[in-house]
Amino acid sequence: MNRLTVKEEEIMSFFWDNGPLFVKQIHECYSEPRPHINTLSTIVRGLEEKKFVGYTAYGNTHQYFALITKEEYSRYTLKNVVSRYFDNSYRHVVSALIEEENLSIDELKELIREVEHETKLVTTTKQLSITLTSKKTKK
Repeated sequence: MNRLTVKEEEIMSFFWDNGPLFVKQIHECYSEPRPHINTLSTIVRGLEEKKFVGYTAYGNTHQYFALITKEEYSRYTLKNVVSRYFDNSYRHVVSALIEEENLSIDELKELIREVEHETKLVTTTKQLSITLTSKKTKK
């Protein structure tokens, strides 16, 4: 996956927030002064080349839509930041957050509880999926 420019991320956020859009609708998402519509069209075509958006053709015009979710891009971006700036160590990231954000011990404990809870939910969901799949194959 490629990294996006600030303008590309901005346009992707319009897709994530609004769903499929024509370039004219993207243009309307901006407040004044709006970028030129040809500029937006060029950026959207670049997003298409990078496989971030697809389109449905309606005659001579195209309605574009996101091919990746905001969550997928967020995970990719986070992994990239951790790799580039924190020696690929999430421990270094947490340490930096504690130092920069002045997290208290109680806040850190609450964060750990939330992560443990999410991990348990994911594990339970996977186990349930495996159980249901095995029951279907036995029939």
